[in-house]
Amino acid sequence: MFKRLSIKLATVLISGSLLLSTAVMAENTNIAAAASLRFALSDIVALFKKQHPEYSVQVTYGASGKLSHQIINGAPFDLFLSADMQRPLQLEAAKVTASPIQAYALGRIVIWQADETAPALTLADLIRPEIHKLAIAQPAHAPYGKMAQQALEAAGIWQQVQTKLVFGENIAQTAQMTQSGAADAGIIALSLAKNPNITRDNYSLIDASLHQPLLHGLVLTKSGANNHAAKSFANFMQSAAAVEILQQHGFERP
Repeated sequence: MFKRLSIKLATVLISGSLLLSTAVMAENTNIAAAASLRFALSDIVALFKKQHPEYSVQVTYGASGKLSHQIINGAPFDLFLSADMQRPLQLEAAKVTASPIQAYALGRIVIWQADETAPALTLADLIRPEIHKLAIAQPAHAPYGKMAQQALEAAGIWQQVQTKLVFGENIAQTAQMTQSGAADAGIIALSLAKNPNITRDNYSLIDASLHQPLLHGLVLTKSGANNHAAKSFANFMQSAAAVEILQQHGFERP
């Protein structure tokens, strides 16, 4: 009888271990990420999943302002990767964060044209009559759009380009608008301009002194407070491997 009980107990323990293993294997994290990260983060997620097959990662891209608003209103994102520090600070003020805010990258903006044969443009060139439409991300909720506005203001041409402006909901949409021909030029993220599916290096880097630093911040949300996958990914974003990928895509160290 004792032997029979031991066998049953062993079976229960093995079954419990299998259930626990399955639960760990199935752990998923939902990440809200700035649109400027689309290509860099795809590579980072692939490497993370290779090193951590026990976790599943889902990423939703968008404008940082809109994503932060969704999180404040209860969207079930575990980790927020913003294109600025302002939106993570807003989440912190709203008491929906579960970790300190960490800077993980510094972004840059460029002037880009879809026509790879066209000469590179300067900010001063954007007032020329042949530039009929200029695409930027919506400054109200996209950090890259806000920095584009600051650069245009610093160059003294913000008022002169008002009739030319067309706005993308986020920086990825702004790049797509320029690529499709809906705009003759666009001010987009360097991280998008360096992607071979978007362009062939036909861009000019905008002087960083013309706008506030595009410092990117990440933070765990309350939804991710007990999510091991989210915590592990947040730590991975600070790793040498992730930093190297970010730099390959045009980001700088914060």
